[in-house]
Order: sequence, then C-alpha cells, then structure tokens
Amino acid sequence: MNQEILVGNILIVDDQINNLRVLTTILKGKNYTVRKAIDGETAIEAAQIEPPNLIILDIKMPGMDGYEVCKHLKSNQKTQDIPIIFISALSEVFDKVKAFEVGGIDYITKPFQEEEVLARINSQLTIQKQQKLLQQEKALLKQEQEKLKQEIQQRKEAEAILYQSRALISSILRSSLDGVAALEAVRNPNTAEIEDFRCLEVNPIIAEVFNQERENLIGKLIFRRFINKIDPNLFAAFVGVVETGISLQKDFNYKYKEEQKWYSCIAVKLADGFAVTVRDITERKTLELELNRLATIDGLTGVYNRSTFDQTIVQEWQRAQREKQPLSLILFDADYFKLYNDYYGHQAGDNCLVQIAHAASETVKRPGDFVARYGGEEFVIILPNTDRQGAIAVAEGIRQAIQLLAIPHERSEVSSVVSVSMGIACVIPTTDSSPETLISMADQAMYKAKQQGRNLAIVYMT
Repeated sequence: MNQEILVGNILIVDDQINNLRVLTTILKGKNYTVRKAIDGETAIEAAQIEPPNLIILDIKMPGMDGYEVCKHLKSNQKTQDIPIIFISALSEVFDKVKAFEVGGIDYITKPFQEEEVLARINSQLTIQKQQKLLQQEKALLKQEQEKLKQEIQQRKEAEAILYQSRALISSILRSSLDGVAALEAVRNPNTAEIEDFRCLEVNPIIAEVFNQERENLIGKLIFRRFINKIDPNLFAAFVGVVETGISLQKDFNYKYKEEQKWYSCIAVKLADGFAVTVRDITERKTLELELNRLATIDGLTGVYNRSTFDQTIVQEWQRAQREKQPLSLILFDADYFKLYNDYYGHQAGDNCLVQIAHAASETVKRPGDFVARYGGEEFVIILPNTDRQGAIAVAEGIRQAIQLLAIPHERSEVSSVVSVSMGIACVIPTTDSSPETLISMADQAMYKAKQQGRNLAIVYMT
C-alpha cells in the first residue's frame, strides 16, 4: 500500500523486548523517532517529560496494564491529546469496547504486519496534523476577530467626526479594502418601526457586490430587498443593531457572479442607522469546512470514522429517548478477513473494505441513517426511528449487496466470495440504559452469527 509516511516521535510501551525490537526496526526504517518503555510507570513519566506524537501501548503488562496507563494519560492535560494505539496478541482477550472507552483510538494485533502498523500510524498522524492545522486556523481567525473588534472601536471613536465631515467619510470608505456602507433607518410614520434602510454611503466594493454603480445606490431603498435574498433573518438582525446598540458580527454565504462566496460582516450603530463592514472570507471558510469534514471521515473507506460514530450514537440515543422512538444498530464485519489479507495482500484487503463501505452506503438511503467504520474490518450503521423489522430488512439488503460484489475469497470457509456476519439490535432508549448497551447487544448478535456459520444477519433477542 503506497502511503505518504509522516515524520513523528513515537513512544512504544511493551514489557516484551522482542516486540520492542520488531516495532523499533519497522519504525526506524521509515525515519520515525522511536522511544521505548517496558512498563506503565516509565511510559507515563516519559510522556509527561517529552510528549510524543503517538503512543503504541501493549494491553498486557505487569503492574499497570495498558487500560490503566491509557486512563492515566487521558486524565493529564499535558498528555490527554496524544493518540494511543493498543497492541494485543491474537491469543489474548482484548476488550475493544473498553479500549475505546478509556481513550484508545485504534488497535494492532500481534504478530505485527509491517504494512498494517505503518498504515495505522500514518493515519493517526495525518489526523493529528489536520487537527493542528485546524487549531492554527482557529487561532488565526481569533486574531482576525480581535483585529475586527479593534476596527469597530476605532470606527465608533470616529463616528462624531464622520458625521461632521461627509468628505472624510467618503475618503475613508473609498480607501478601505473591505466593503463598507453607512445606512439610515426608514421608519413607519405611524408606528415608528423600521421598514427599510436608505444607503447614505457605499464604497466601490459594496457597490460591486450589489452589482450596481455606486451613484445608483446612494439614497435608494433597496437594502431590505437585497438582504432578504441572502437570509430573511438578517434584516431583523440589523434592525436589532439600531434599536439596541449591540454590534452584530455574522458570517453568511452569497452567490456572487455564479460563484458561492463567504463573507463576514460587522455592523455597529451609527446615529439612527448603522455602518457595516463586509469582508470576503471564502478562502478561509473553505479551508475550515474541508478540515472539519476530513476530521470526521475514515481515510481509507470514505465513510464516517469511529470518533464521529461515538459522538453520533450519543446524539441519536438522546433524541430517540426524548421522542420515545426505536433506535436500531447494525454491527458487521467481513468473514475470515485475516485469511483474505494473508492470501491476497493488504492492498487487496484495503480495496475490499472500500467496496464493502461503498455497498453499505449505497444500500442505506435515508438522510438520517449513518454508516461508519468501527475499526479494522468492522462497520456499524445507526438507523434512527427504525424498528427491528426495518433493521432486519436493511441488514439483509446490505448483506446481499456485498455478496453481489462477488469479490473472490478462496480462503473463506463459508463462501467463495467475500461475505459478512451481522449483528442487529433495536431498543427504545430509556434513562436506565445507554448507547453502550445497544452496541453490546449488536456485538453479541454478530458473535452469534459467526457461531452459527457466518454469512448471516442475527437479531439480538432478550
């Protein structure tokens, strides 16, 4: 699998010297900086002294086990944001739900496959890099907001001078790189309510946005008609600025010259009207939206990732509890997938997971339904407002869709093509249960499907 390898500082925690040696050899060969610890106490101390970019943590260790070490790291502000990948032998009992509950973000099983180790590490470091970029962008946005607030204060201080000298107002507006306008309220003579705003001054940038000549806007009552095309709620917000004296700051999108643009506007009270500054933030907003999207998507399959699932299941649980509606969950994975990987290679394994994810997404049609990669070859589907029979129908549709992909699997003991085992659970949430209950029910049903021969969809029954 060809992937970009990111440079990073990685801490490996394992009491088995052979495991440390194998992982160190793999990672140093790809230019990672590697540190090692043979017990939990040493690992915690090392992470606090010099926080690594990522921690690979063994579950079974003398003294503090991996779960306890992870809990400790996540409770410390200095180390709580470090991604942790658990490692566990295939022969050991590995509680995946517990691993994710204490703060783990992924897991790798022994014996180690170099491509899998590098792929999982690279994926987490990529997400970490994207999160840092988003934090930097937010810091930059905060700086710009502070700058805009300073500009508001400066304009307030200049308000008296601007009214005394119309020539000075015109000079400032024309020289501004942002769109700037000054408007006065037009009130109903009987009720004194604001019905529209008349343009007193607009600079060339605002005139261009209106697609009008500047001279054709001065003194005209076109503001309400124009602003309602953008957002009907904006007019009332500008009225609020005049009536309360509280400044308004708002981002909005607007189709300008057949292109969807984002703008940030700041409005401040100006006598019986307001002054507004409009800045084009399309580039910054596009980057921010893309970074937010990437943080929710699984990098391989294109469906939602585990972190987004954890947030969504809680939200859907609370909503179903309020509305007393059924909530269904489908948990499934590919049958004999390790044998598939061993026989066809990890590149083919990745392609297989991509096709499974696509088939599941295409089968689930409702906008509120949710498909995510749960971990490894496991996928999970949230079906709001869906009873048991509806969930069974969806699960069977997905199982058949995956069967129709006809992906050859010569090492499968149940089918000549790739198949899946599915667990289905359905509840009406109450205060006496939790999302973890629903997940556990679906997991048990999936395990039962494997026991009964695989390539099945089994419903959890109490």
